[in-house]
Amino acid sequence: MDAALTDAFEAQRPRLKRLAYRMLGSVSEAEDAVQDAWLRWVRAAEKVDDPAAWLVRATTRLCIDRLRRAKAEREAYKGPWLPEPLIEPLTDDPVERAEDVSVAFLLALERLSPLERAVFLLHDVFDQDYARVAETLGRSEPAVRQLASRARAHVQEARPRFAVDEGRAKQLAEAFLQATLNADYARLSSLLAEDAVMVSDGGGKRTAALRVLVGRDDIVGLFKGIRWRAGYPTVEEFEAVRINGSPGLLLQMPDGPQTIAFETDGDGRIARIYVVRNPEKLAHVR
Repeated sequence: MDAALTDAFEAQRPRLKRLAYRMLGSVSEAEDAVQDAWLRWVRAAEKVDDPAAWLVRATTRLCIDRLRRAKAEREAYKGPWLPEPLIEPLTDDPVERAEDVSVAFLLALERLSPLERAVFLLHDVFDQDYARVAETLGRSEPAVRQLASRARAHVQEARPRFAVDEGRAKQLAEAFLQATLNADYARLSSLLAEDAVMVSDGGGKRTAALRVLVGRDDIVGLFKGIRWRAGYPTVEEFEAVRINGSPGLLLQMPDGPQTIAFETDGDGRIARIYVVRNPEKLAHVR
């Protein structure tokens, strides 16, 4: 293949991966979708006038097809579903805007139809005008505007409203871990907002809560129950990281890695906890 055409694809690859991850909520599936777009590009590149537009269109349509095929699998998923964690070291500058990859935001996108999700992301996140979005999806511009309005109503409250200093975020994450490991339930309770929510995703592959925990007492009760039944498992090592733009922890447990991401409220307490234990969603974790 001509080097110029390869370079044209590689120039768009980071943007395509960002789009595909938001569409699919999966790092591995996003990489697969972009690879499929590459295979199509190999066959069609010499006839393309606008590589960026063509590649966005191809990747979007590939993601929509994947979402439609995955519908039954998502509906049969065991326990709460969370997106694959997007992990960055705290020492690096953020690659993604936190509000555009937060777990709450990706969960809100899950409630949209594939077309609504594509329209919202292309227009509101990737700044394409409605005419270009309509061309990408093969829909009329009025239909695209209607899809965008409906999607926006679902996700407008999902972006994080409060930022937290990364130093403070690291302290908060480590304090949470130490409180759970030491069975310091008073300390754990003090770290949590009264209406805190905890979601854990084991996918039926590893133990995890099969319902969403709501409220400080419910969350503390879970950790008390774990300690009473079997004792909290050993944490072999941990690292403070950024997960989907928020403070988090990457833990190495006896049965494999897991991630914990946190979102805070206006008082600096933990408002949301997202735990991923499903090994299929952690295959990309080193």
